Amino acid sequence: AKSAVVAAVAPICVQQFQRSPDAAANLTELKKVSSWEQATFVEKGGWAVMPGSKSPDSGVAQACANALDGLK
Repeated sequence: AKSAVVAAVAPICVQQFQRSPDAAANLTELKKVSSWEQATFVEKGGWAVMPGSKSPDSGVAQACANALDGLK
């Protein structure tokens, strides 16, 4: 069930990332970070905090980082 929730909300994280003021620069930075640190980068940026939540979800951050890393 948790993986289904993560899969459902990860696109929200991606949208929040893409709508941030420095999205292009942040994407460049994300791609420079090692793959095992990308989820932490997303968490620190606040993009993995879902509406109605106060803290990021690590599963969402990882799924979001994976999706963002696949963008060009």
